[in-house]
Amino acid sequence: MATLWLLMALVLLCFVLLPVLRRGRGAAGRGPAGRPDPARAAAYGFVPEEELDPRMPGPDKDLLDVLEVVRRTGDYRAAAQLLAGTEAAGEARWQRVQAFAGAAALELAERPGGVHETPGGQWLRVWRAEQPKDAGGAAVHAEFLTQQAWRTSTPGTHDFRIIMEEARQACGEAALLAPGDPVPYIVELAVARGLGWPRPEFEKLWLTVQERAPHHMGAHLAALHYWCEKWHGSREEAYAFAENAAARAPEGSLLAALPLFAVFEHLPEVNLVRSFYQSEVVTRAVQGALHAVHTARGDDPVLAHVRHLLLFFLVRAERWPEAMDQLAHVDGHVGALPWSLSADPAAVYAEHRALAVAGYEAAGGTPAGLPG
Repeated sequence: MATLWLLMALVLLCFVLLPVLRRGRGAAGRGPAGRPDPARAAAYGFVPEEELDPRMPGPDKDLLDVLEVVRRTGDYRAAAQLLAGTEAAGEARWQRVQAFAGAAALELAERPGGVHETPGGQWLRVWRAEQPKDAGGAAVHAEFLTQQAWRTSTPGTHDFRIIMEEARQACGEAALLAPGDPVPYIVELAVARGLGWPRPEFEKLWLTVQERAPHHMGAHLAALHYWCEKWHGSREEAYAFAENAAARAPEGSLLAALPLFAVFEHLPEVNLVRSFYQSEVVTRAVQGALHAVHTARGDDPVLAHVRHLLLFFLVRAERWPEAMDQLAHVDGHVGALPWSLSADPAAVYAEHRALAVAGYEAAGGTPAGLPG
């Protein structure tokens, strides 16, 4: 049956020139303007593909400066100082914890160490050894272990469970050092998903997160994964969780965009642009996300995350002016869904950008009329 469906899709491709699109991990399709020209992006002042930054979804100069210092010197103290000065309950702290943990994990992957070589990410080990009571270092260590489990082993295997159990213990230690900080509990949400916690235990953890940061977008995204069909829930449960959070969100909260993330998590493997991306379910989720970005604070740390996912859906729905509006806000950074799921985030982003430019110009748009 799957083979028959694929053949039918290919026939449609031949007759109506619509793209057969694979989920965000694959290459982009073709727009109605024909094969897009990536070079046209330069006319709009967009960043060349080779200069796109895959480390984060948007600018955070303080974080970038500290990451560079830590990378160059191997000294953790700048990272500790930055986290100490970052609001505990805010989205920025969570993102910075993820960034430091990711940097350490990447360094370790590049330099695993050996008899005559110090392993990469050694600064995190030194941080924990020299400042064992530092809440920031403890949170980064817990996130590092969680990322290592997902990066280096397969869920359900013995090795995966060993690393996840160690991460769970690290989350507990981090929580004791900063009882009001939601970050250790947010990290533990990913641990709970990986270890397959029963629902009552997960819901108890979620209640703990909610008590500390009820409108934390990063926390909701972590919890959403647990309820998704490929883990411990179903499509209906994931949609219900996202829609309930959006309905309870205060004005200006990006939680109104959470249903779009739920839709993304359940995209079918093969679909056509007009038959799916312009469907009622997707359109409603996109409209909610558009409302969220239009009412959110301009400095909200999660805003770029939402704009990147909106760009993906708007391009595939062939809503070119709105896609160009998102490009005007996020271009230059590609460290976000859906690009980050690819082995080459910049290339996938650049393909979607080229499609947006081609479709926009086919509809009569020019650089002078760029939205935003």
